[in-house]
Amino acid sequence: MRFNNSLASTDAGWPEPKVSPPLNIAGLLIAYLEQLGVEQVFGVPGGAIEPIYNALAQSSRRGGPRPVVARHEAGAAFMADGYTRETGALGVVCATSGPGATNLITGVACAYDNGIPMLVITGQPALPGFGRRALQESSCTGINTVGMFRYCTQYNSLVSHPEQLEAKLIAALMRATRTPRGPVHLSIPLDILNSPATVVAPSYDLRTMLKPSSMLDQQAVDSLSVMLREARNPVLLIGGWCGEAIASILRVAELRQVPFVTTPDGKGLVDPRHPLYRGVFGFAGHASAEAMLRDKSVDLILAVGTSMNEWTSSGWSDSLLNTRLVHVDESDDHLARTPMAKLHVSGRILTVFEKLGAQIDTAGIAGADAPTVRTGAEVTEAATVATVATAGHEALLFTLPAGPAQAPDAKVKPSQLMHDLGRLFPATTRYLADAGNSVAWAVHYLAPQFAHSDERSTSSHGGWLRTTMDFAPMGWAIGGAVGTALGNPDGPVVCITGDGSLMMNGQELSVAVAEGLTVIFVVLNDAALGMVKHGQRLAGAEQIAFALPPTDFAMLARALGAEAHTIRTAADLDTLDIDAICSRKGPTLLDVFIDPEEVPPIGVRMRVLGTLL
Repeated sequence: MRFNNSLASTDAGWPEPKVSPPLNIAGLLIAYLEQLGVEQVFGVPGGAIEPIYNALAQSSRRGGPRPVVARHEAGAAFMADGYTRETGALGVVCATSGPGATNLITGVACAYDNGIPMLVITGQPALPGFGRRALQESSCTGINTVGMFRYCTQYNSLVSHPEQLEAKLIAALMRATRTPRGPVHLSIPLDILNSPATVVAPSYDLRTMLKPSSMLDQQAVDSLSVMLREARNPVLLIGGWCGEAIASILRVAELRQVPFVTTPDGKGLVDPRHPLYRGVFGFAGHASAEAMLRDKSVDLILAVGTSMNEWTSSGWSDSLLNTRLVHVDESDDHLARTPMAKLHVSGRILTVFEKLGAQIDTAGIAGADAPTVRTGAEVTEAATVATVATAGHEALLFTLPAGPAQAPDAKVKPSQLMHDLGRLFPATTRYLADAGNSVAWAVHYLAPQFAHSDERSTSSHGGWLRTTMDFAPMGWAIGGAVGTALGNPDGPVVCITGDGSLMMNGQELSVAVAEGLTVIFVVLNDAALGMVKHGQRLAGAEQIAFALPPTDFAMLARALGAEAHTIRTAADLDTLDIDAICSRKGPTLLDVFIDPEEVPPIGVRMRVLGTLL
């Protein structure tokens, strides 16, 4: 049962209150969010959190945090996730008690597995109703949602007294924004939210308390500097946790002329045409990256900001996880997955590489001692194992895989579609690739145009391509694209998703309509759960439970208020007015009928599952 009397009254034309009521706990909570610069609170309203929406209504009128109403609570969490990846600011999501809270769990678990800071607020019935079967009771005497969130949050507590709010909020936010980062959860009963606050304004300034820490193991940095100076053939692996530090990391690579590869979630942090770039290592990666790490002449593998999970380590490949490895990360959990490394450097990655860059400048180790890498060579994906002689070693060269050629009137091949998206959309575009074959095609083939080599998307914490590497729920990118667009309203956002994902979470397209967001939803329509279908074929398994009915997603999008185009051939794609689509304040859906027989690059996943024939 989800309703909000205050908002409904305003919509119905009833007069707004003339005098602001005294500050209550809900208002104090929103005042703290306003202090932190929070712009939106994502969620779905309901009876148990009505005081929060009352406070948001008052906040909205004075230019503070406002509500963004999702169509499903999981979608709200995906939006908060996307907003945080884009801005680096805290994503906030709220839901009512009972099913509102349980609907949130998938999105919160995804944020937890991917280390995304998020404040999660859920409601409860009033305390006197606990244990009496109140409507949607989700306390310890009902469907215990606080117990459920215990396993997917960094902090989790029920606020049982008004005096607890400030202390528990501060504790939660510090846990959300300190390593290991992730979502935190406060469950607040209705009567507590309505209780008068004992203060007239926030008692503490959280902005100073939550500033990033620059902790550093200086001795380890000094050791790494020596190793980097003495290495004859170093390689750099850039992971998805390098967003804040990417400019400093690339400066070190360029000073030392160290070729680099990225993990799948790190690809969006770099220009894929950078002369030192050698491709993606891991899920849906490139032969050039794998060959470079397997090269016996490589004497130092410097892995930075990567969790070493299944997809980012290429299924825990020994080409990466060996004694040549040095692992730099802020998270001890990540470092614990590389016990074979010859050095761990723990600390804020930005600080580590600022120190390294300064030491390289001081010691003058760039130049004669550094390997020289030639640029401008053009090789195809099939020929990426070719080498070219350099001053210090033989360096593998990389060019962007273009996929097989296709006739203009043929069905669209997903590999070619990724190439075309990078060609058609401007350099400011943010791309999100959804779980399933969408992420495989994007990681391997997507490569947008960059105006010049300095355009590295460093203005965004998430880079130009965002993926979800661990929990990987279908439909994450749909809500995530909405949150990304709210965090960056000046550039287009392209959501690459599948027909199965759109059927699961496509209702959030309606939020993009309501908010007037420039989001382009690219649906890979093959009437199937594509990864399931191709996985079964590659494994020689029974062909079952993957087929979807033919669906006109363009018609569905129009019914929700979006613009839409049906794309059946490559020629159809070229007829689109991309400038008009990117300038439109509202979403556009491209229903792309792809060639269902082109096999996606999912070999790493199949190998880990042990099912690859």
